[in-house]
Amino acid sequence: MVGVKDPSRTAVPPAAAAAAGVVSAAVALGVGEAVTGFEGPGPSLVTAVGTEFIDRFAASLKDLAVRLFGTNDKPALVVGIVITSLLLGAVSGIAASRRFAVGVVGFVGFGAVGLWAYLRDPLGTTGSGIAAAVAAVAAGVASLAVLLRLAARTSESVGDDVTDAIDDGVASGGTIGAAPRSPMEVGRPRRREFLVGAAVLGVGAASAAVLGRRLRSSSTAEATRRSVAIPRPAASRSVPASQPFAVPGLSPYITPNTDFYRIDTALVVPQVDVGTWRLDVTGLVDRPFSLTYDELLQLDAVEETVTLQCVSNEVGGDLVDNAVWQGVPLAALLERAGVRDEGSQIVGRSVDRWTAGFPTDIARDGRVALVAYAMNGEPLPTRHGFPARLVVAGLYGYVSATKWLREIELTTWDSFDGYWISRGWAKDGPIKTMSRIDVPGGGDRLTAGRTAIAGVAWAPARGVRAVEIRIDDDEWQPCRLGDVASENTWVQWLYEWDAAPGDHAISVRAIAADGDVQTGDIASPAPDGATGWHTRRVRVDG
Repeated sequence: MVGVKDPSRTAVPPAAAAAAGVVSAAVALGVGEAVTGFEGPGPSLVTAVGTEFIDRFAASLKDLAVRLFGTNDKPALVVGIVITSLLLGAVSGIAASRRFAVGVVGFVGFGAVGLWAYLRDPLGTTGSGIAAAVAAVAAGVASLAVLLRLAARTSESVGDDVTDAIDDGVASGGTIGAAPRSPMEVGRPRRREFLVGAAVLGVGAASAAVLGRRLRSSSTAEATRRSVAIPRPAASRSVPASQPFAVPGLSPYITPNTDFYRIDTALVVPQVDVGTWRLDVTGLVDRPFSLTYDELLQLDAVEETVTLQCVSNEVGGDLVDNAVWQGVPLAALLERAGVRDEGSQIVGRSVDRWTAGFPTDIARDGRVALVAYAMNGEPLPTRHGFPARLVVAGLYGYVSATKWLREIELTTWDSFDGYWISRGWAKDGPIKTMSRIDVPGGGDRLTAGRTAIAGVAWAPARGVRAVEIRIDDDEWQPCRLGDVASENTWVQWLYEWDAAPGDHAISVRAIAADGDVQTGDIASPAPDGATGWHTRRVRVDG
């Protein structure tokens, strides 16, 4: 059989062409991951596309993504991009089987989109992006040509080999004889070539992707973080050593770092080199200045326990946690800079361009507002903002909690809107008085008799004065409260219920120290936080 020079000149079954396109797209993705991985801990072409997607569609999809995937929203987005890329690869494979140049154009467009997104990412570098895009396209096109050629040989093999077998039979005696090999038998070796080729390229794609991920994660940032010696704070409020009650399933008073929720726009966690990192205090100040990481650690610091909440948290949701933060009071840095009268907004800027802003007066009203560099007694984990972040009690994270902080800018209130404000969220973001039932779980079957109902409640910067439980439509009943480090944290609560047989609805509400009663009016998170009473329905067996 004569070899096929142009794979599009021989008919290739659509299924085989699609499979060739999928494998070739996987090769392109894997090579792109590997090339950008050699650059260091920056983005890949895939994550750059994801970041651009977030920037363009976050406003409309934020709540849906968090509702569907919670803190796994970023992996879900990356998986979605990969699946979409593979599907486009299948389309390109089918097109290339008919006219190879069309498939090539598909892969070039594929690489161009990745390069465009990569060059827009502040953590990417031009040279690495161009090299990755060119290598990815070349590898994808080459793989597609090889696989389509193998697929074309497979489709040719049945007709050609049967004809050869008939000719051989005639030549050997003028008759076909005992019958030639069946088409399944003659086609199987060529089909095996295609499958082996696809498998080899698929394994190579996966290996390249894994290599890229490992190279990207082998940054020195984590090693540096682990070597940091956190100084003793000048002031610290003690954390309760224990709580007056312990209920299985009740959230701990202090959330471990590994369990603390993470919601941000960074698909790739920035790996900051503290050797070159600077914190700049700029804008409407008389004395702008910069701090190195070592200089930041040398300033007088405090240790405070503060509850943080994401504005996307649904009533009863888990995008809220409590931790012990250590850092430099923001008010001290503002005093050093000399804020001008017109500097009414503090804008935090991240190394990845994310921004958040809140009123300057909030940093001076006595609440906890820190440039934090430690969390629960250790340097900030990279995923939570190493080397430094902003922590402001009583404000949702979208207006205050800038991670991977690189600049604090003083500006006017009207002259700048943070990342989420320009996407339709409210500019003021005070955390509402809220509470949650941890146990029992919704739909639980309980046994009649004494039953623990427990959870947490919070109103950071104000504190919780009381928590009340209501069973069905009965009167509100007071709960026992746990101990707290300050008004900036959530509080555990407990109600011991004499459960009667039947189906019941359990609702909870909190009352803040300033008298604000948690509202029962139901509202979604957008644009300034969800409201309503958390309610769980249970069945009690007699």
